Amino acid sequence: MLHSAPSNAAPQDVTRTLARYVVNARVEDLPQPVLDHAVRTFLNWLGCAVGSCNHEAVDIAIRALAPFSGAAQASVLGRGERVDIFSAALFNGISSHVFDFDDTHLKTVIHPAGPVASAIFALVEHRPVSGVEFLHALALGVEVECRIGNAVYPNHYDVGWHITGSTGSFGAAAAAGKLLGLNEQQMTWALGIAASQPVGLREQFGTMTKSFHPGRAAQNGLTAALLASQGYTSSEQSIEAKRGWANVTSTKQDYREITEGLGERHESLLNSYKPFACGIVIHPSIDGCIQLRNEHRLSADMITSIHLKVHPLVLELTGKRTPKVGLEGKFSVFHSAAVAIIDGRAGENQYSDAAVLDPQTIRLRDSVEATVDPSIAADSVHITVRLADGRTLEKFIEHAIGSKDRPMDNDDLAVKFMDLVTPTLGADRAEQLLNACWALPRAADLSLLTELSRPSA
Repeated sequence: MLHSAPSNAAPQDVTRTLARYVVNARVEDLPQPVLDHAVRTFLNWLGCAVGSCNHEAVDIAIRALAPFSGAAQASVLGRGERVDIFSAALFNGISSHVFDFDDTHLKTVIHPAGPVASAIFALVEHRPVSGVEFLHALALGVEVECRIGNAVYPNHYDVGWHITGSTGSFGAAAAAGKLLGLNEQQMTWALGIAASQPVGLREQFGTMTKSFHPGRAAQNGLTAALLASQGYTSSEQSIEAKRGWANVTSTKQDYREITEGLGERHESLLNSYKPFACGIVIHPSIDGCIQLRNEHRLSADMITSIHLKVHPLVLELTGKRTPKVGLEGKFSVFHSAAVAIIDGRAGENQYSDAAVLDPQTIRLRDSVEATVDPSIAADSVHITVRLADGRTLEKFIEHAIGSKDRPMDNDDLAVKFMDLVTPTLGADRAEQLLNACWALPRAADLSLLTELSRPSA
């Protein structure tokens, strides 16, 4: 069993302590709940990546960059193209995030799988490993990026960094480095090289560039691990030094979040999965509006106004009043409440360009108001709906579906996966791929997953 670093560890030991943990971590020491969660995390990531593989953002990225790709080493999920591993990490990272339907570490709002899984799925097509080795590396990468995120959140996020991109390079470097067999010195360098490659501004939310962040983080981490494997050096205090990553990108640094409880406290167990294809802070409002719709058989023409009392982050992150394209709709609590009432769901179809421009949706959206209430928790909302017949309906959601207290179970994830993947691969192939994901801990390699993730000839 790996033990936590001493609580009085000097700040200069942070990067090396983390590297030592990753290098010495043994798969047989991984608790079963963590391994099970790694399977769920991978399944959710793969479903999102395949499901959005034909999104315009992915098409543009491939059209712009594939002509300059190197040898055909790895797959673009859901498509026929094969590209070099760096391009595959980028394209699959974009695809896995562009629907904004991927996993979320609730303490930091990091989307952990995008950078990590995109990096190592590309790597293992070129350097095969067993399923359990892959899942172990994925769990370690998630642990690294989330612990580093904990150390600087919320200050780092508040100043404008998209924390998925800025910490994702660390997770991708750790996971790729584990699969490459880096020693402690090399892993320390890999984390240092990753520290010099933070990516992602919150200003990009609502545009294609948001999904670029996890893709580039995957590339950056993969690059860091491969460079370090050949002796490419970096500072050995790249996270904690006075001019290191944590001090440069944040006014808060709690290094105990990185070093304490390694091997004992597992951040990956706090990872959650989205039932709705939008910013997670909107989920309580969607959940509540859908419940009201179904309980009272509401339609848009029955409603005169909708008022939401929300957590402060809701309007900060998703306050777009008049989205013009689908990607902006994912960051509009007003649009999301409207489609929840009209359609009774908030999947990718509710966030198309056509959906945000639909006249009926716009009319209902314009009737939605939101007020910040600091007493409202992040996974809660209070909704008041006034009807044309004079009635007033209220709903308080204490914990939204997909939150820590109301998580999606394996059956929920399977339905989500099939909904995402079937339009691309067909129902039979999607079901085969789903079953291969559940069986990943027993797989000799990932070749079946790779094969099934491509369209049949």
